[in-house]
Amino acid sequence: MEQSNHYDVIIVGAGAAGLMCAIEAGKRGRKTAVLERALEAGKKILISGGGRCNFTNTHITEHAFLSGNPHFVRSALSRYTQYDFIKLVEDYQIAYYEKKDGQLFCRESAKHIVEMLLAECLKYGVTIVTNTKIISVAKEDEFVLTTERKEFRCSSLVIATGGASIPKMGATRFGYEIAEQFGLNVIRPRPALVPLVWSDREALQFSMLSGVSFRGRVRIGETRFEDDILFTHRGLSGPAILQISSYWREGKEFEIDLLPDTEMIFPERSHQKISTGLANLLPRRLADRWCEEYQFDYFVDQCTAEQMRSLEMLLHHWSITPQTTEGFSKAEVTAGGVDTDELSSKTMEAKKMNGLYFIGEVVDVTGWLGGYNFQWAWSSGWASGQYV
Repeated sequence: MEQSNHYDVIIVGAGAAGLMCAIEAGKRGRKTAVLERALEAGKKILISGGGRCNFTNTHITEHAFLSGNPHFVRSALSRYTQYDFIKLVEDYQIAYYEKKDGQLFCRESAKHIVEMLLAECLKYGVTIVTNTKIISVAKEDEFVLTTERKEFRCSSLVIATGGASIPKMGATRFGYEIAEQFGLNVIRPRPALVPLVWSDREALQFSMLSGVSFRGRVRIGETRFEDDILFTHRGLSGPAILQISSYWREGKEFEIDLLPDTEMIFPERSHQKISTGLANLLPRRLADRWCEEYQFDYFVDQCTAEQMRSLEMLLHHWSITPQTTEGFSKAEVTAGGVDTDELSSKTMEAKKMNGLYFIGEVVDVTGWLGGYNFQWAWSSGWASGQYV
């Protein structure tokens, strides 16, 4: 093994959070290295947003993040905001646009975001070492990281390895294992922003609707999202379903409002079949199958007032109990992770181990769909970069 390399700061993971932390540490004159097991930096950034990277959202708020401590994100998000990152993007003259609901995307390619981050790293003297797998981490008077080729030492160690989602992109449990090695609690990781899978009964009822989509509202308790819903051959997907999946637990139900903000569905005494009337508001295949399944396939003027109330109640409160999710392979992010009670919300440093930091998705912080998770990466990376 080659002689060990000493740095002030070593960051494990060359993703969004890790590169942002490296830039800020480099600005402060800290000798900084980023170790990445993949062949290139920023691989997840490159595939995000259909290759255009939904890099932030103009509507960032702490309420858009799910965590064991709902206030944990406030400090980092308030000190490095979406507008700070937008300014960096504009400084590099990267063209972007708002798709909807404050979601900002690169107009051309996500590679421009990665190139920007790497240019900033170069400007501030950050060393990036790719294709490097860490075999072990130990703590002596400083941290010692052993790889297959050499040993690295540092006084500040930052874990920015991401979550367990998309294992084909190289996701592992490494970050959680390091946390547990040093006595930190880890909230059980689970897939989030992920399609849901039918129960066996629901599959028989609705799998034939694969490909049908509509705009609906989903709800669990007081949490609700209104956006597109897509039927798949295995279950439900689409932005609204991905959003609610972060709040769903196996064995629990959630509600779908098929006709949000629609009060009077049918004119009184209308002589038309209910499925025909619904087909004016929903896709025909969905209207027909839904009426068949719930035995509402008759004429409006034959319905009693009680039947109409029952129909409208079911349309607005359709209860679904999925069997499971599509798992980490299809999840955009991971919920759970390093317990926020173990970390300083100001510095992201572990309370039980001086010099050890956790940032980005490896932490128990999960944002909504639409650029929120990238902003958490930028903000938490920036915050730790001020102190490592």
